[in-house]
Amino acid sequence: MENRVYCLYRVSTDKQVDYNEKSQADIPMQRKECHRFAEKMGWTIIHEEQEDGVSGHKVRAENRDKVQIIKEHAKQGKFDILLVFMFDRIGRIADETPFVVEWFVRNGIRVWSTQEGEQRFDSHTDKLTNYIRFWQADGESEKTSIRTRTALGQLVEDGYFKGGLAPYGYDLIKSGRFNKRKHELYELVVNEAEAAVVRIIFDKYVHEGFGAQRIATYLNNLGYRARSGKPWHHASIRGIICNLTYTGVLRSGDSRSGVLPHLQIIPPELFEAAQAIRTTRANSAEQKRRIPLNTRGNSLLAGNVFCGHCGSRLSLTTNGKAYPCKDDPNRIVKRVRYICYGKTRKQTECDGQTGYTTHTLDGIIDKVVRQIFDRMKAIPKSEVVNIRYKEKMEERKSLLQSVRVEYAKAAGELEMFRAEVIKSLRGESSFSQSLLNSLIADAETKCLEVQRNMEAAQAAYDEGKAVLATLNAQYDDIITWSEMYDTASIEAKKMIVSCLISRVEVYRDYKLHIDFKIDFEQFSGGLDIVAIAA
Repeated sequence: MENRVYCLYRVSTDKQVDYNEKSQADIPMQRKECHRFAEKMGWTIIHEEQEDGVSGHKVRAENRDKVQIIKEHAKQGKFDILLVFMFDRIGRIADETPFVVEWFVRNGIRVWSTQEGEQRFDSHTDKLTNYIRFWQADGESEKTSIRTRTALGQLVEDGYFKGGLAPYGYDLIKSGRFNKRKHELYELVVNEAEAAVVRIIFDKYVHEGFGAQRIATYLNNLGYRARSGKPWHHASIRGIICNLTYTGVLRSGDSRSGVLPHLQIIPPELFEAAQAIRTTRANSAEQKRRIPLNTRGNSLLAGNVFCGHCGSRLSLTTNGKAYPCKDDPNRIVKRVRYICYGKTRKQTECDGQTGYTTHTLDGIIDKVVRQIFDRMKAIPKSEVVNIRYKEKMEERKSLLQSVRVEYAKAAGELEMFRAEVIKSLRGESSFSQSLLNSLIADAETKCLEVQRNMEAAQAAYDEGKAVLATLNAQYDDIITWSEMYDTASIEAKKMIVSCLISRVEVYRDYKLHIDFKIDFEQFSGGLDIVAIAA
């Protein structure tokens, strides 16, 4: 009988194929062993297929071209035996690979492994053995993956670079440490020239509201180039904005290192602000957007200004005509207006104005912002925050302490009555059983009531501390913004305004209703900001 043999060889990942010396020799080793085995068995190898960088654990057979080619040839009767080095070369997916092997057998192809012999399906025991083998292979692959993830996680937690290419902003240098294969390991150091670009990216993104595309254009116009020498691409900018490494923290999956000062390019606060902006700008956060989608143009409001009559968003437009600038008659500018989108597109029944001149509306908002800053700076922080909330916190703390004492007393009485039950059973108590039951029931009710009061008092105290922390942070933010505002670029001013104001509704004659993100009534100064008319 003729024994025509097809061989299948596989290595798992591209990294193994390219970099791992042992795995690089893996396919030649598989081929040599299969040829030796076929010669021993008196078989003739007529065809060989090789899979480089294909995971038998992750990639299903239907997506593996080589497996599909061999199956098609099996249907055509072109060979008799499928030979592999080990059965896990066919795959490691427990709920699929056993049935792939069985398919070959059912179609008249004998399946052999040089190490494990022939896979047969003559009995239920054969089927069970077959399934267990691939279940074990699947488990071993998963365990290998877990061990790899764990090892990398531990490496990172110990403050070492896990390997790979250095992120933009860093270089790789030899560490003097060696792995088990005697290969020298590398560690990261800051590349100061690239780090300066990273700081520009975060500064533009957080403080001036630039998007990734605009940052890429900005850097390219200034002559900066990516590490490859090519112009910056917005996808690379987004990758940098999301990279925790710039805070000096290494990451591998869920594992994190501590802060490594020698690797820190930007402060953690700046990174967190960037992530908040990135999340808010996502399309999925449309209804919760709190910062402008972009800060292009010279208008102060962006995306948060609406018609007070119909609720439509106001959008910017120019009428094409040019006028002398009021501040500089020698400069010609176009007239820019906020227009009611619903009214101009006849989508709403709007009885308000069609549009509002940009410099007039922005001027009103500018006055409001400056009023806020002037009033806040005139009130000492201790008066705004500490004095008012110190008294409230003392009250909440005192209440919590008294309730805790009351609970301890109630719990003590309950334990005392429960101890009397034992004495009563021994005939040593002066209380009757029925009286003790009544006393215990009352004590348990009181304990539950006092416990609820204690939990409410604890929640009130915790809430007070959170409010105090929020007020401190808000006050610091406002003072910082006030110091920046006068000299800030229009992009930075727009970001500051968006941090203060969530929504502006404009009515006829420039009457405004402003919703602030910060509850100024919480501050003891009581800013009493009201709607303003031009």
